[in-house]
Amino acid sequence: MSTNPEVLSGLLKGKVGLVTGVANGSSIAAGCARMFRAAGAELALTYLNERARPFVLPVAEEVGADLLLPMDVTDDAGLAAVFDAIHEHHGKLDFLLHSIAFCPKDDLHGRVTDCSREGFGIAMDVSVHSFIRMAKLAEPLMADGGCLLTVSYYGGEQVVDHYNVMGPVKAALEASVRYLAAELGPKGIRVNAVSPGPLKTRAASGIDHFDELVEAARKRAPSRRLVSIDEVGAIALGLVSDFSSGVTGNIAFVDGGYHVVD
Repeated sequence: MSTNPEVLSGLLKGKVGLVTGVANGSSIAAGCARMFRAAGAELALTYLNERARPFVLPVAEEVGADLLLPMDVTDDAGLAAVFDAIHEHHGKLDFLLHSIAFCPKDDLHGRVTDCSREGFGIAMDVSVHSFIRMAKLAEPLMADGGCLLTVSYYGGEQVVDHYNVMGPVKAALEASVRYLAAELGPKGIRVNAVSPGPLKTRAASGIDHFDELVEAARKRAPSRRLVSIDEVGAIALGLVSDFSSGVTGNIAFVDGGYHVVD
């Protein structure tokens, strides 16, 4: 996948973006951030806490992020502070990427039937409601329109072995995309999700039997391969750019065709 400045330069020139959920240089959010920057965007990145910051800092430096801010989505004041900093520094926000999901390990590895109330609540709050809260905070910064983008997975539409409770969680996330698109569309704010195939990221490694899931996806996909974070980033770039000005409420699959095969 080419990131040649001559190919991408100017697509996002003059636009300001917020990228959340970078865990390290191999995460989906990092691949997206690289594409956004190659297209000329000015970026703000976030990190969960001081323990996570050393893993995010190299990505922030690589993409020339203007802001690198702490953000724990369970802390409402801290979340609001991120958007306040963007307003103070840039005065606007053109797009954001929400690439955040979490579920306690015991609930993630068990049956949906056995999921605890607390675990389900945490998974929904961190993985879904945080996107809704970000939409509310981003809305006043997108006076001239913008794009909200999140990351889903096919397990939100169909049952995928070992994906467990994250299936219902991603289904709720995708429904939220549609409702937010309907509510914010009159203000010129588009809302979409990108749905990659399995990728060997740190977050995905927490899924039980993940290697089996990856191998099954490789064999099942019509392309007979896995996608890369650069390929996911390229679709994300297209969705936040003006080339997708007519696209909202959409779930964009980037999975080598995996979702079309029974």
